[in-house]
Amino acid sequence: MFSKLKNIFIGRPLKSSDEGEEGNLLTKLQALAMLSSDALSSIAYGPEQVVLVLVSVSAGAIWWSLPIGIVVLILLASLTISYRQVIHAYPQGGGAYMVTTENLSPKAGLVSGGSLLVDYMLTVAVSVSSGADAITSAIPALHPYNLHISIILVLVLMLMNLRGLRESAVSLMIPVYLFIASTVFLIGFGLLQLLLGNLSYHATAPIGKSISGVSLVLLLRAFTSGSASLTGVEAISNSVPFFKTPKAENAAKTLAIMAAILGFMFAGITFLNYWIGIVPVKGVTTLAQMAQAILGNSPVGRLLFYIFQLSTALILAVAANTGFSAFPMLSYNMAKNKYMPHMYMEKGARLGYSNGILTLAIGAILLLLIFNGNTERLIPLYTIGVFVPFALSQTGMVVHWRKQYGKHFLKYSVANILGAGICYTIVAILLLFRLRDIWPFFPIIIVLLWIFLSIKNHYNKVAKQLRLNEEIERVDYAGNLVLVLVGNVTRVSVGAMNYARSIGDEVIAMHVSTKETQEKDEEVASEFKQYFPDIQFVNVETSYRNIIRPTVQYVTKIARGAQKKGYTVTVLVPQFIPNHSWQNMLHNQMSLKLKYFLRWHENVVVASYSYHLKE
Repeated sequence: MFSKLKNIFIGRPLKSSDEGEEGNLLTKLQALAMLSSDALSSIAYGPEQVVLVLVSVSAGAIWWSLPIGIVVLILLASLTISYRQVIHAYPQGGGAYMVTTENLSPKAGLVSGGSLLVDYMLTVAVSVSSGADAITSAIPALHPYNLHISIILVLVLMLMNLRGLRESAVSLMIPVYLFIASTVFLIGFGLLQLLLGNLSYHATAPIGKSISGVSLVLLLRAFTSGSASLTGVEAISNSVPFFKTPKAENAAKTLAIMAAILGFMFAGITFLNYWIGIVPVKGVTTLAQMAQAILGNSPVGRLLFYIFQLSTALILAVAANTGFSAFPMLSYNMAKNKYMPHMYMEKGARLGYSNGILTLAIGAILLLLIFNGNTERLIPLYTIGVFVPFALSQTGMVVHWRKQYGKHFLKYSVANILGAGICYTIVAILLLFRLRDIWPFFPIIIVLLWIFLSIKNHYNKVAKQLRLNEEIERVDYAGNLVLVLVGNVTRVSVGAMNYARSIGDEVIAMHVSTKETQEKDEEVASEFKQYFPDIQFVNVETSYRNIIRPTVQYVTKIARGAQKKGYTVTVLVPQFIPNHSWQNMLHNQMSLKLKYFLRWHENVVVASYSYHLKE
């Protein structure tokens, strides 16, 4: 039943031979849709966050969004150059985590990797909550259901990605390219109206005007908020293996295309917001206000406005998909280095890293519930989460060039040095002026580092204990004692006893008796002796209802005695298998519980005897 539902929602399993075929990898157009949606969608809230900080002093301070926007674009150019270098230097993927691990230190790499893992969860949470905001801006009646809409969007994206890489990329092409087309049209139409004199100048203050209350601290806070528009830039460098060949070249070109589109849209929206004089209004995004002002109130204008709002809502909703693409790949690389459980290296039925996809969805939903789907409260955490690995990866690339080119490394690392300087500045600003908003990031990272190092330590100990060496000796056992757990005398227990006699030198049947079932237990003992008079039957009495503890205690006792005789101990747990899988839920699964608690016993082999029902 579960398999049928799984096939309906995520599709039939793919063959392992399908993996790596060119037809299942991404073209540049598909990759742009799948891996750039987060970065491109951030212009829907990045410029607005700058304005929100500035208007806390005065609406006239909005003109400062222009120089702040220029610095953001400089940082975008630096990051783009740097991550193009990362793509060519580390074509196996891994991005900031791999760069930091190999060039700085494994622990610095864990800080980078842990930050990105948290940030991808925040990416999903921020994107879907922003998408819900855009939907409710167009349809105010849905405003009370923002959180519900956000959670539904996460689940839809999770199912899309579980279906597979190529299918999710194809599904994303329409919303992403509709948003690019509608936003470029809006900016182009706005600039044309401006040149024709049809878009009046209503800026809240002219450029350069002195505004009381504007301080360096305020401007730095606004800059860090606007820098949220650059989150997601690194995702392509994490996912180079997903591209068609030549992988690195196609990934680098896709990153350049994405950066050019993002830069144009960020610059255009920032400038037109200033020119029109948009001031934030509760319940309506600044982007929606700008679109209304440019498109007008004519029937055609209103239609275009709703198309634009629809495209914005769609891109914000699917922007979370960047996290669904990058998180599993980063988890894979960290698991490969033994810092995360090996289950993150396993591929699901559709050849995707399904455990990473499920973990990301659960984490994002928890964040939405904790922060009640509030975008503004999530943004500061989102920003610190991405700029810490940005700064570390830029530093790592400087070290990389120095290793490769020695004294001549500077000409290759100019963009990295500039990017690192700006990123460290942003982190310092956040620490100095927004610590109240970002403090949860630090205990989370400390806990993650402890978890990563504990996992690594466990895997190292396991490898050491399993490794063969000269001290390994062959042990010849004197015999095998088989202990069969008997609840009732049925076809299952009869079959189990017959099998036990075929593999054991000594066979013991054990039954646990409780006060509530005393009469029944006497019948079981009598019936057993009738069928198997030659086999020892042990009745263990207990004052409690739970039979697991007395069973475990008796097995421990038997194992000690068998060890002295040089015997192995096999505990045989009889069970019946229903004809249909759904019928399992109708039974108490005691055999599973017993096997779970018995498996921790050293020198005891736990085995099952299964009797299959026909009806």
